[in-house]
Amino acid sequence: MTYWVKTPKWLKRFYPGNLIWDVANDKADAVYLTFDDGPHPKATQYVLDLLKENNAKATFFCVGKNVQQHPEIMERIIGDGHAVGNHTQNHLNGWKALNRNYLSNIIKASEHIKSRIFRPPYGRIKISQAKKLNALQPAWKIYMWDILSGDFDLNLSGQQCLENVINHLQPGSIVVFHDSEKAWERMSFALPQVLNYCRQRNWELKALPA
Repeated sequence: MTYWVKTPKWLKRFYPGNLIWDVANDKADAVYLTFDDGPHPKATQYVLDLLKENNAKATFFCVGKNVQQHPEIMERIIGDGHAVGNHTQNHLNGWKALNRNYLSNIIKASEHIKSRIFRPPYGRIKISQAKKLNALQPAWKIYMWDILSGDFDLNLSGQQCLENVINHLQPGSIVVFHDSEKAWERMSFALPQVLNYCRQRNWELKALPA
């Protein structure tokens, strides 16, 4: 499995103006933790409990069908003051989908996820798809990431995922974790230590701007 832990600058320039990779213009010393693929009964509840203990806010990019299965968890995410984003209805790969089908899948998810922020599953979105989302009124914000924890990677340990994050973390970073069954073992090991690392540096944990 090949992926970049730290998003290279050339890739950010490849999608000029269409995708948001970090929040570097934030004047606060803040880090932006994000969680993809939920809600999940065990993983999401664990994350929410841990965030509450640490007075931290985050952003959850939810899959529409999972929201339908676990509406009570979605209600808790919102009730706890976190941001939610759209991650398509069925975790659709934009590179493999026709534009009309991809956009339709996002709109379907928006029936259950009341948000105008979006993250493409697998980080795979065509420039043409991004432009169509940006052109809608009101426009969608498409959030990518600065740091990928790799918690979805079965070949990594929790310690390696932790190091992936803290070796690159800085104010303005957008970090990807997953509140899913697949990522559970590695995410649940790394997340508490990432929160502690930020707390020691007096970095605020914030939700992404809507």
